[in-house]
Amino acid sequence: MKNAAPRATAILLAGHRPGVDPLAQAAGVPVKTLIPVAGDAMINRPARALLAHPAIDRLIVLTQDAALFADDPATAWLAADPRVMFLPSGAGIAGTLIDLIDGRGAPFPLLVTTADHVLLSAAMLDQFVAEADGADLAIAMVERARLLARYPDSRRTWLKFRDGWWSGANIFWLGGARVRDAIAIWREVEQDRKKGWKIIAAFGPVVLIGAVLRLLSLRGGLRRIGRRMGMDARLVAMEPAEACIDADKPADIVLIERILAASARPSGR
Repeated sequence: MKNAAPRATAILLAGHRPGVDPLAQAAGVPVKTLIPVAGDAMINRPARALLAHPAIDRLIVLTQDAALFADDPATAWLAADPRVMFLPSGAGIAGTLIDLIDGRGAPFPLLVTTADHVLLSAAMLDQFVAEADGADLAIAMVERARLLARYPDSRRTWLKFRDGWWSGANIFWLGGARVRDAIAIWREVEQDRKKGWKIIAAFGPVVLIGAVLRLLSLRGGLRRIGRRMGMDARLVAMEPAEACIDADKPADIVLIERILAASARPSGR
């Protein structure tokens, strides 16, 4: 990591969608982010990774009900830590971030990730901060060959470009107020976040056609989007394959627990 890297504010997205979450219901907890994963509440591992990293100055947890975390013995430490602030989360991620930028004056730069990013590690944060530093917008992605080489049974949502098939790693860098327009577009397509082509199309016909005809690399496409919007937009191609494995489905939790168990074993065993 660069020695001059700015100290960022981390945003941990811990909200929940309306209705009953089947994962939370099966685990007997009120919200998904309190589900025990490898013996610890899901939110705890990414929160601790963020707070332990030298690039992170403080942590803002966005959630609809902060009391759930303060009242749960497994997560009460979050409410007690002076570096942690809870703020209300709206119905969508993008809208909540815009509200934060417009209403409270976001403390840029922001490093945004999700509370189900259980495998978030210091190595991931080292790479991401080093490569995102100075950008207006940086997006972490993992190329399919890298993931499948280690976890061939893992299922992700992929976008195909000239430089490979890519899946999101749920880590974003928002370097300054110029990212607001990009987040506003994200808000428009948020309901279709699993439909990659609608997201690409929102940034204009040139980018869409380039992606469909595979004329653009993902790196080149992001740079072009950035130039069109008057900002520096970058891809951070994550080296750890685990960066795009989040706890979204029961199979994901099984895989995450297997990875955590393997990493906890003494070397040589």
